[in-house]
Amino acid sequence: MLRSLRLTDFRCFESLAIEVPASGGVFVGNNAQGKTSILEALCVLVRLHSPRTRRLATMARSGSEGFGVAGDPWQQERQVRQSRDGLSLKVEGEIRASQGTYLNDGGLVVWMGNEDLDLIRGPGEQRRRYLDFLGTQLDADYRRAWSRYRHALRAKNLLLKDARPRDGEIFAYEDILVVTGTLLMESRSRLVAELAPLAATAQRIVSGRDEVLTLHYLPASGPDLREAMLQAREREARLRQAVVGPHRDELGLRLHGMPAADYASEGQLRTLALALKLAQGQLLEQRAGTPPIYLMDDIFGELDPARRNALMNHLPATAQKWITTTHLDWLRDTPEVAAITRFHVADGKVS
Repeated sequence: MLRSLRLTDFRCFESLAIEVPASGGVFVGNNAQGKTSILEALCVLVRLHSPRTRRLATMARSGSEGFGVAGDPWQQERQVRQSRDGLSLKVEGEIRASQGTYLNDGGLVVWMGNEDLDLIRGPGEQRRRYLDFLGTQLDADYRRAWSRYRHALRAKNLLLKDARPRDGEIFAYEDILVVTGTLLMESRSRLVAELAPLAATAQRIVSGRDEVLTLHYLPASGPDLREAMLQAREREARLRQAVVGPHRDELGLRLHGMPAADYASEGQLRTLALALKLAQGQLLEQRAGTPPIYLMDDIFGELDPARRNALMNHLPATAQKWITTTHLDWLRDTPEVAAITRFHVADGKVS
């Protein structure tokens, strides 16, 4: 899916060029050597997204004025450059005028990391980001609605904080919020309905037990967003912030009918996080007709051999896997990973 990856002034890498087989690579090294940054760079190249930061500019190497990432995902030469002038995006040497046009024919990725535990026990924002990362990969309409909703929400919150009455402007932004927010709510409801059986199956397979996982979409505003905004106007004026809408939605996760965050064991939490990401990958493959690239950041050392092997067996055999780890002690018990080419990462260099 991606044969070559090239970096310039990205994180700790002044320069890097690597070639990776179709099966992927296992990147081994101590902490803070650049392993995760390689996976992050691939995610930026394919989706203009980082799971570690919301601001792309912060990924530039210390002392540099920007960064560059290039490679050939899905046999398309792509290039992302960040500088003081902003983002420059190219596909096959041609400039793409916007992030939307760059992403329209881009590839798909699934990110798995230890921070995924926050999907279950963290705040609702983590679960909304999980749904949004899936929705923006699958549907250009979702991506546009998500972008417009966030901009309108930011504007409304600024107006609510103004000491002067700005009702006319607030109501105008609410019209945008209702249209885009309703689209997001409808899309999220469909996504959760499709994810639920996939996640439930993955939970049983990876855990090796009959653990019943259920997913529920919980819209913060109820079914009618406009009516919810009308009822919340007095409270929003008092609190000086928007309190209803998709930015407050929740994804309910229950194990055997009980809230997973409150009742699941540590092992069940890790398995549940994996199940959510495996379901995400399956849904991407079902919709796109091709598996995504799986970026797996230091997750295997925390899993027992049974769960590691169940996870690898559940992944598509044809999918490319990029895996990081600090040690290989666990590798002898996981033959599916042992067959993947290994790379050593140290001091911002890869061999």
